This record gives sequence, structure tokens and C-alpha cells, in this order.
Amino acid sequence: MNRTLLWTAISFSGLVVLAYVGLSILAGGPKDAIEMLRFALPYMHRGKLKVGESAPDARLVALDGATRFHIRERNNGRPLVLVFGSFT
Repeated sequence: MNRTLLWTAISFSGLVVLAYVGLSILAGGPKDAIEMLRFALPYMHRGKLKVGESAPDARLVALDGATRFHIRERNNGRPLVLVFGSFT
């Protein structure tokens, strides 16, 4: 095997392991990192919205956990702020 190819393979493998360890630390553990990759990667994409365009309509769950509503039902021509995150 060519030495350059061997060192390239070793370097690439080291980077993959380093990225996985970093992701595991950020996600909270190796199992969480695998689950995050499994569920997040198929849905990751960049949107095509421009400044000033209306947001696409989506069905959301209210804070009570039972009520569902569409974005267009709540904004009534006014700005609507959606916060995605966990506040525990």
C-alpha cells in the first residue's frame, strides 16, 4: 500500500473519530449522538425563504400539549415569534 494513501486513510479515520467524540460531548453521550444523527440528518436542509416573505404554514402544538393550531390562525396580520428550544 502506498505510504501517502495509508497516511491519508489514518488521518481521515482520526478526523472521523474526533468528530464523533466531539458530537458525543455536545449531545450528552455516544448513544444520544447516534440518535441525533439518525433523526436529524434526513431533515437538515437550507430553506429558500428571503427577507420579507411569509413563512410556510405549519401545524404546531400549543403550550398545553393537547391543542394544535396552524401558524396562519395565530398571526392575524401581526408578527408571530416562534421559539424552538427547551427551557427546563
